[in-house]
Amino acid sequence: MKVFISADIEGIASTVLWDECIPGKPGYAEAANQMTKEVLAACQGAFNAGADQIYVKDAHSYGNNIDVYQMPPNVYLRRCWSEAPLAMVEGINETFDAALFVGYHSAAGMNGNFLSHTMNLRIEYIKINGILASEFMIFSYAAAYYHVPTIYLSGDKQLCETYASLHPQLVTTAVKEGDAFAAICMSPTQAVATIEKDVESALKQDLTNACINLPETFEVEIRYKDHSNSSKPSYYPGMERLDANTLRFKANDYMDVLTMMKFCL
Repeated sequence: MKVFISADIEGIASTVLWDECIPGKPGYAEAANQMTKEVLAACQGAFNAGADQIYVKDAHSYGNNIDVYQMPPNVYLRRCWSEAPLAMVEGINETFDAALFVGYHSAAGMNGNFLSHTMNLRIEYIKINGILASEFMIFSYAAAYYHVPTIYLSGDKQLCETYASLHPQLVTTAVKEGDAFAAICMSPTQAVATIEKDVESALKQDLTNACINLPETFEVEIRYKDHSNSSKPSYYPGMERLDANTLRFKANDYMDVLTMMKFCL
C-alpha cells in the first residue's frame, strides 16, 4: 500500500499563535517538533495498516519544518517547493492508494481556529461552487483529480466537522477547538497516540469506493481583504471582476483551477 501525507502546522495540537508557525519566532521550534511527531504518528498508523511506502509533503511555510532525521525507513519526505500547481500535495499521482492530511486548519472566513486562513492572509475567503473552501478541500480535490481517495484528516474541530461529509470514508481527529483568540488543545502526547490509532482505522477500511468524483465544472470566487491585492490577479486569463475585492474564475478542468490559484493567491 502506497500512502501520501500532506502536513501543515496551524492545525496541530499545540499551535495557537502566529509566531509559533513562523521559522525563527518564539515557540516555532516546539511547534515544528510537534508537527514532526504528528506526522510520525500518521506514518506509524499507516504502517500498522499495511503500508509499505509513505510519501510526506511538508506543506507549511518554506517546506522544511519536519525533522527529516526522524523519518523512518520507507518514508520519503518532500521538502521545500517546486512551485507546481499541486502545491500542498506536490508529488501525488495515480500510484497512491490513499491520501492523508495532518495538521490542517479551518478556512479563511471560519472562526474555528485563530490561525484560520486559506493559502495566505490576504484572502478573505475562497468559494468553490458556492462552498467555503479550506486548504483541505482544495487539495483533497487535487488528490481526487488523480483518483486517490482522501480518507484521513487531523486538525481543529470546526474543520473536521465542516468537511466530514466531503469524502465518504473520511476519518477525522480533532486535536483542538478554537474559541475566539484562544483554543482548547488536546494533550500533544494524546494527539500523537490518537492520530496513530485513527490513521490505522482509516486505512483498514475497504477503500474500493472511497474516492469522490469531482464536479464537472468549477466556479471559484476569491475575495481579497484589500482591494489592491485583487488588481494583478484580475488580469489572469478567464478571470472576471465582480467588485473591487472579488474575482471569479470558471473552469471545467480542476488542474486549471489549481494553476490559477498558483498565480493569483
